[in-house]
Amino acid sequence: MVKLKVKEVEFSYASVLVLKDICLELAASEMLGVVGPNGAGKSTLLRCIDRILSPQKGCISLDGQDIKKMSRMELAKKVGYIPQSSSQIFPATVFDTVLMGRRPHLSWKSSEEDTEMVLETLRTLNIEDLAMRDINELSGGQQQKVFIACALTQEPDVLLLDEPTSNLDIRHQLEVMDIIKNVVREKNISAIMAIHDLNLGSRYADRILMMNGGKIFAAGTPSSVLTPENIKHVYGVESEVEEKRGKPYIVPIRPVSPKGGGNGGVSYEV
Repeated sequence: MVKLKVKEVEFSYASVLVLKDICLELAASEMLGVVGPNGAGKSTLLRCIDRILSPQKGCISLDGQDIKKMSRMELAKKVGYIPQSSSQIFPATVFDTVLMGRRPHLSWKSSEEDTEMVLETLRTLNIEDLAMRDINELSGGQQQKVFIACALTQEPDVLLLDEPTSNLDIRHQLEVMDIIKNVVREKNISAIMAIHDLNLGSRYADRILMMNGGKIFAAGTPSSVLTPENIKHVYGVESEVEEKRGKPYIVPIRPVSPKGGGNGGVSYEV
């Protein structure tokens, strides 16, 4: 069953076209990894789906309903957005920060059910002991878990994750990605993650969307998308791709020079 559908979406900042003719479908219990170089349009796509930005063309629908026709609060019940980690966060306890995720479901004040939802989510992410800590006192990995907890308490149908492993050490990268993968499966929700690390994307995503210059360059399984040819064309990097545990593993070798010094769509040579 298709939960999310993006059809022919285009978005521009002033006269600069950032997204062009973006089409994708996302099913329940599916993780989609969006990869591509800086400026490819990954974060912009997520912001359009969460309606932080409004596309000039195209349609985005959830369960067949156009998100433009949904109220902000109604959309917040269906979509949880987890931005890139930030060093500037408003002072608040972890509990209060996660409780803010319940706002779309609150009337005037939080209920016992909302409190229990927060505590259950903190237990799921193994950060219950941090409940009364100021979020600004936490490490980057702990903060990222708090942001995920906040999104999960919304009880969304779709999770949007913008570089969920940025600035995390390898242990926290794996912990955060394992949590996301387990939640997607257990709660039967969908997830889209913009991610720079091709190997993490390969390991955790069911499908990969490779973007370049605001367009979809390739889409499909990790094995069909993360090929040496595609990586060379999109990133300008020569690489070797090996199979590890049934998933492609990328070993970058060296950058290659574009013929003619152009941008997207050019071929490369060593």
